[in-house]
Amino acid sequence: MIRRTAVVNQIRGLLLERGITLRQGRRHLEAAVPEILEDPTAKISGALRMLISQLKHELEELANFIGEADGSIERTSRENETCRRLMAVPGIGPVTATALIAAIGNGAAFRKGREFSAWVGMVPRESSTGGKQKLMGISKRGNPYLRKLFIQGARAVMLRGTKQSIGLRTWIDNIALRKHHNVAAVALANKMARIAWVVLARGEAYRPPLLVDSEASCLACR
Repeated sequence: MIRRTAVVNQIRGLLLERGITLRQGRRHLEAAVPEILEDPTAKISGALRMLISQLKHELEELANFIGEADGSIERTSRENETCRRLMAVPGIGPVTATALIAAIGNGAAFRKGREFSAWVGMVPRESSTGGKQKLMGISKRGNPYLRKLFIQGARAVMLRGTKQSIGLRTWIDNIALRKHHNVAAVALANKMARIAWVVLARGEAYRPPLLVDSEASCLACR
């Protein structure tokens, strides 16, 4: 994915230097490049056409590779019962489910959801002054890949808030009113990580929260 983004940016930059601008988005670039290469009036040299053509070919190969990898992950997640239980948790798809199992197995290395969430790097740092506790930003220690996946999943859940259970939807609405959207997304990601640990460690199925003040779901995340 990183390499594909780098190739897209390289093509866009080379064309921009020649005064050719493209709409934002990889798909717009993929659609426009063939036309540009075939346009004899485009103000690009033969050497540059060849370079862009090579980059276009690399982009196609990367797309095929990523497609095959995604297909393999999809098949694995469908065939694995634990993956299917994890994917019932809002914001967790095949990539997060398989990555989570690969990273921690059944979660037995952690005593509770908070320990796992802290290992991922989503528990806020604490500062106490004059007997008052203040929560600060997350430490960003732990597993950056899983943290990124959980936060991306949380953002997706927040965008589709109306499609969530009433308990989770109310929880999201309440925290969104009090916190910046980035802070709210991390808080939801923290919640999702704790739920995921319960699903793994206790072998239970996810049940959507019905109560506004439920910690994570009907599953206890202590």
